[in-house]
Amino acid sequence: MNGKVKESGLGLDVEEFKRKKQKNAYMMTMLSVVGILSFLLLWQISVSMEWVNQKFLASPMQVLNLFLVKLTDASPDGNTLGMNVLASLQVSLTGFTLAVCIGVPLGLLMGWYRGFDSLIRPIFEVVRPIPPVSWIPLIIVWLGIGLQAKAFIVFFSAFVPCVINSYTGIRQTVPVLINVAKTCGASNFTIFWKIGIPSSMTMVFTGIKVALGNAWSTLVAAEMLAASAGLGYMILMGRQFARPDIIILGITVIGAIGMLFSSLLNIAESKVLGWKKV
Repeated sequence: MNGKVKESGLGLDVEEFKRKKQKNAYMMTMLSVVGILSFLLLWQISVSMEWVNQKFLASPMQVLNLFLVKLTDASPDGNTLGMNVLASLQVSLTGFTLAVCIGVPLGLLMGWYRGFDSLIRPIFEVVRPIPPVSWIPLIIVWLGIGLQAKAFIVFFSAFVPCVINSYTGIRQTVPVLINVAKTCGASNFTIFWKIGIPSSMTMVFTGIKVALGNAWSTLVAAEMLAASAGLGYMILMGRQFARPDIIILGITVIGAIGMLFSSLLNIAESKVLGWKKV
């Protein structure tokens, strides 16, 4: 009888904990919405009351109106918003994907195998501090001004954080787990594959998130290479035409797409690292 009461009480405690957790999540979401709406309202009031000159800052309503117009209108930069988004996605995702596919394995191998680290690290340390935009003149000579050139600029900005975080993550593998595996007769590669890589995944995903932000932040510089389409190109055209609404729209779309990809990465991380949940 007492056991049933305890089980019943435990069940109620679990249900109450779930309700509180859902309530807290709802409150946090509402606070985020209120914060965004308050910011937009203050922005709209500042422009409407002429606290800020409209020549320098467009209002949220003007940006929203331009968004609706640019869905079908190609003026003044010669492309609709959808065409610019697709062009930017092609550049950013090409460079970002290559950076992840090359940078993550490279960082893991450098962090695990000392000989490989001694071979690659000096070269990496020389290349790492170089700003991605400083490669632009050389890339034009090597690759011209097409997709490959722009993707390389994005690749380099995303490559460095992938390597560094993967390297750091696998170097933080708990020594006790490694020693236990060695005691059980596991080979170095088996330990690397079954202990080192899973242990490093938190840092690996952190590096990928940083790389994603770098990829989008470098997009404008990459699309300076005589681009004819893209969100960065649209922003540059907005500057040339003295259209702050076009500039703000381009910035906003880049931020929204970046947030979407970050959310997808968070979902992927929760799936891959689900085993870490207690």
